[in-house]
Amino acid sequence: MRSIFTSGSALYAGIGVIILFGGSNAYLFIQTQKLGAELASTTQEISENLDALEQKSLSVSDELYASQQNIAAIQSRVGGFESTLGTLEKLSKTDPELLQKYSKVFFLNEHYAPARLAEIEKAYLYSEDRLEKINADVQPYLERMLNKAQDDDVELFVKSAYRSFNEQTSLKSSYTVTYGAGSANQFSADQGYSEHQLGTAVDFISKGQGGALAGFDKTAAYQWMLAHAHEYGFILSYPENNGYYIFEPWHWRFVGVKLASSLHRREKHFYDLEQREIDTYLADIFD
Repeated sequence: MRSIFTSGSALYAGIGVIILFGGSNAYLFIQTQKLGAELASTTQEISENLDALEQKSLSVSDELYASQQNIAAIQSRVGGFESTLGTLEKLSKTDPELLQKYSKVFFLNEHYAPARLAEIEKAYLYSEDRLEKINADVQPYLERMLNKAQDDDVELFVKSAYRSFNEQTSLKSSYTVTYGAGSANQFSADQGYSEHQLGTAVDFISKGQGGALAGFDKTAAYQWMLAHAHEYGFILSYPENNGYYIFEPWHWRFVGVKLASSLHRREKHFYDLEQREIDTYLADIFD
């Protein structure tokens, strides 16, 4: 080994390694090397931490998304449950008889009457001498329909509405005496099978008929009913060629706007449907 000293600096050479000392430069060189190594190590650590943080962030995002999906599913189930509860609540407050097929199908006993009946105002009656009543929940629909008909310059009036079991018995008996049992059965229901006992059926009439129901299908009022009655929840119970009674253009029954509108749109009639399909509209009959 050989050493040479010049101007306060030293040069060492050995085993292929040369280190230059120049006052404080050697110390700075060593510190710089340390800082470089520490910086590289810190950069690597930060990079690794960022990767880990990114992975954790993705994991958190996935967990958040999964949680949101779970919450949405729970809300959907809760909403469905609340909807079911709402439907059950409405059904508990709705007369289950209102949408039954009573004409020669189901039977209403002599004790049945609507929970609440309301008097129809005289302004809507064909004859003010006879008091007519209707199911109280149906009354506002009937009045809105008659008011609209009046606005459209259509002469539409109520001829008859609610009939009790006993009233239907007397009416059918009088028809039987007058026309004979065979003829009476073609246009008049036996007691317990009349839609009028529900308090939701109305016989309509117009002026110019001489007080008779026959001929209503020749009036402007009938044409107006065909076009607009469903908007107020009323349907024609016995159209032409029905399997129950003769064609009764004057006899209309309230079944609710949803069912009436569905029947109108599909060009079907109430007695065309299966009872189980009709029953699905019961909860919404007064919506």
